[in-house]
Amino acid sequence: MKKRRYHRFLGLMLAAVVVLAGCNGGGGSTAEPGGATEPGESTTPAPGVQTELVMGRGGDSVALDPAIVTDGESLKITQQVFDTLIDYKEGTTEVEGELAESWEVSPDGLKYVFKLRPGVKFHDGTDLDAEAVVFNFTRWSDPTSEFKFEGDSFDYYDSMFGPDGSRVIKEVKAIDEATVEFTLNNPQAPFLQNIAMPSFGIASPAAIQEKKETFKSEPVGTGPFVFKEWKRSDSITLDKNVSYWKEGYPKLERVIVRSIPDNTARFNALQNGEIDLMEDLSPDHLSTLESNSELQKIERPPFNLAYIGFNLKKQPFDNPKVRIALNHAVNKQGIIDAFFAGQAVPAVNPMPPTLWGYNDKIADYEYDLEKAKQLLAEAGYPDGLPGEYTFYAMPVSRPYMPDGKKVAEVIQADFEKIGVKVNIESPEWATYLEDVQAGEKDDIYMLGWTGDNGDPDNFIYTLLDKDAIPSNNYSYYANEELHTILVEAQQETDQDKRSDLYMKAQEIIKADAPWVPLVHTTPLLAAKANLKGYVPAPTGSESYESIYFE
Repeated sequence: MKKRRYHRFLGLMLAAVVVLAGCNGGGGSTAEPGGATEPGESTTPAPGVQTELVMGRGGDSVALDPAIVTDGESLKITQQVFDTLIDYKEGTTEVEGELAESWEVSPDGLKYVFKLRPGVKFHDGTDLDAEAVVFNFTRWSDPTSEFKFEGDSFDYYDSMFGPDGSRVIKEVKAIDEATVEFTLNNPQAPFLQNIAMPSFGIASPAAIQEKKETFKSEPVGTGPFVFKEWKRSDSITLDKNVSYWKEGYPKLERVIVRSIPDNTARFNALQNGEIDLMEDLSPDHLSTLESNSELQKIERPPFNLAYIGFNLKKQPFDNPKVRIALNHAVNKQGIIDAFFAGQAVPAVNPMPPTLWGYNDKIADYEYDLEKAKQLLAEAGYPDGLPGEYTFYAMPVSRPYMPDGKKVAEVIQADFEKIGVKVNIESPEWATYLEDVQAGEKDDIYMLGWTGDNGDPDNFIYTLLDKDAIPSNNYSYYANEELHTILVEAQQETDQDKRSDLYMKAQEIIKADAPWVPLVHTTPLLAAKANLKGYVPAPTGSESYESIYFE
């Protein structure tokens, strides 16, 4: 790490191991017959080597401007098109330089000075310089910016750096063409981890000024791949950035990302050679995959959470006793046994047990339907909840949830046993996210989260603090004691003290029960056996710059 000086703050390192096996080349574009290419040898592929990757995923992107989206399907595309000031080392959440070669941090933690990498250009040919960085951060922080277009919101910026009126970042200014200085209002322990997130990819100011609201579907960054085409609900095509600043990368000439919502159809496409890599392999297909020598299994490091959220804007879900009762009516182990094939563990807290600061002394609400009925009676509902309620179940497979509708049906059946009638709805993914964020149509919803940066703040503050309403806190849950603890934890630079604060925060959340924490999974991917160089990130998305075929 160049110039990394940050007290005792440590990023969580998660190593990703990819099982590789050899086989003959598959589909996609190829050159003339011949030898293979090894990483780092040349930017020109050897004759006969496949140079086009077709990746299959469960759903389409919402938009392609990383600053205005919070969904993983959008960010996994923007991560190919944009670079950030600093990035995570491959397969980990430890930070390293990207557009910034180095940085200095003041002793009081209030100033960060970044030196930019020379000679980097955006895909439109304009220069990456300090003013471009200032433009991006100013745009994200200013709710009245002329470059905040209709319907857009910079939710991740607000979640990571506080809402307007209580920003962590006080000022960003260009010292010279290659030097950017950040001044903070108060120290933020995960500041470096935060700005490494793909949401803060640096965009071309010229492209934003020219394209305006169409920029979200025609992105321009400095990344390894250049946006070419988006066929909604079908595919996104990216071409190699031949002027990429990282010598020898990317290895591929083209990436096509296809949306194939059905798990079985996606796996069949891989077996038939229509795609080369797929995400969110259903556990039901694991044995078939492992018996096929032409395919390989890839495991993403477990760093996620699936949960059932209650809409606290609605009655009776504003009553914590009702929420606790419903926690007792969810059979987590039964769901895991039925749908996850051993690739998940029950969730107790709103962060994974692999993350520092996890409180392993908190006991889960056990599956107990009689206890659930008792608590509903104590809450004033001896005959169950009156009326019917809307339960939003995810329409797409996610790394933490292979089949949201089937899981919702199991929960629906158990809820009915305690006198709670829910109707399952699964609108199209973009609409689904809009609806649960607005909190008007859903009473109960299903979602999940894959950690962005290796810090507990990114789970608890980002998802459950009052500052995160409605950006990511779709339950509209607010607790002042929790907020005070989380702000203190952000400003504390001693990791042991921060850990104690997060343990207390988990106790508060457990007592309030705004969610049913459901499962933590080990996400499964699958690929052709001759695909090499792919290291899945614990954060759920990674650059494809190192992928190649032998």
